[in-house]
Amino acid sequence: MKDNFTTYPLVSIITVNYNQSSVTLDLLKSLGNITYPNVEVIVVDNASPNDRAEVISESYPNVQLIKSNTNLGFAGGNNLGVRASKGEYLMFINNDTEVPEGFLEPLVELFQKDERIGMVSPKIKFHWNKELIQYAGYTKMNPYTIRNSSIGYHQKDGKKFSRLEETNAAHGAAMMVPRRVIEKVGMMTEIYFLYYEEHDWSEMIKRAGYTIYYQPESYILHKESVSTGKDSPFKTYYLTRNRLVFARRNLNGFTRIISISFQFFISWPKNTLVFILKGQFAHLKAYWRGVLWNLVNYRSIQNNPKLIAS
Repeated sequence: MKDNFTTYPLVSIITVNYNQSSVTLDLLKSLGNITYPNVEVIVVDNASPNDRAEVISESYPNVQLIKSNTNLGFAGGNNLGVRASKGEYLMFINNDTEVPEGFLEPLVELFQKDERIGMVSPKIKFHWNKELIQYAGYTKMNPYTIRNSSIGYHQKDGKKFSRLEETNAAHGAAMMVPRRVIEKVGMMTEIYFLYYEEHDWSEMIKRAGYTIYYQPESYILHKESVSTGKDSPFKTYYLTRNRLVFARRNLNGFTRIISISFQFFISWPKNTLVFILKGQFAHLKAYWRGVLWNLVNYRSIQNNPKLIAS
């Protein structure tokens, strides 16, 4: 793969740390073995209250550690890294991942072949079982339920997941975007704080005329939901809240009316009943907090930070 390059443009690898320095160090260890020769690594610590983030720069002096004064969420933390970055390509990667040595080359090469591509994600496999897929592209977002599916989820890796394909959205755990695209489209929208940001950004990038690709020649290993938990009221709140934010930001006309009506008359009563029957009252409270946030903050969704080119 390296022989296909005439130059090696700088890639800025950006990751966000929150109370997980030991996990982040595992990622940095794997990044230390990559074969792509021109990278800068930026770690944004999102005001971790129970973590000594300095261990990151002490262990890896060449890594740029940025300490935020407040928790900016997933998008805000990554955007802070973008503002400090210098790369022609920006690789956003979760801190709870590890990478093989040649994961960057196929991603960069794809952009160099086609400037119409605005975003690329690699294959994502589970860290606990390297044979199982977490992401091999996304299905189209259902405009009524505001849900989509990760192609190949929990399926064994094989030939059918080895084709380079256009896809509907990048995966937030690992996605590369050229700086020129960010300068045109803007950075991730910070209103979400957590969840749905990459889907919103994918829609912004597609509306600007770019395509999004799944590149199976590259892969990462994902430990999945280390920071938020796989099933927590915290996660329930933000998924509920942001599902509606996504609909309000990305749907129009009759489709938007039907989508919000579906949530109001079907999803909300159904999920309320399920939480009550299961005795999951913490989740019930979080669910309705997410719904009520949208009612109280009805006009507070048009947040689209811009990157000022230096």
